[in-house]
Amino acid sequence: MPYIDGFVVAVPTDNREAYKAFAEKAWTIVQSLGAIAVWECWGDEVPDGKVTSFPQAVQLAEDETVVFSWTAWPDKATRDAGWERMMSDPEIGQSMGEMPFDGQRMIFGGFSTLLANGAMPPG
Repeated sequence: MPYIDGFVVAVPTDNREAYKAFAEKAWTIVQSLGAIAVWECWGDEVPDGKVTSFPQAVQLAEDETVVFSWTAWPDKATRDAGWERMMSDPEIGQSMGEMPFDGQRMIFGGFSTLLANGAMPPG
């Protein structure tokens, strides 16, 4: 079953195109390391919550948009090897350039697939 890396981040709304370019570079890298799909989702209906919410979790400012992203790997072993390579190869980090968002407010994690239905959408 696929292994999923996911994250939620606040991106300055004016940085939408810079974020898209950054995400395209990231896809090229993770695909070369074995990832099989990526989704970059720009928030357009992300309500504030009373107890918790995406905006609260990333400390969303008025001029920012919530981005939800996930990358599918064929399995955890491929993902772990890919991340190990990314973390140990300084050229990969340098090729990405500056992040167009505040990485300190990023929420991220790795997830084992519990249930998968339907086809993976095209990239």
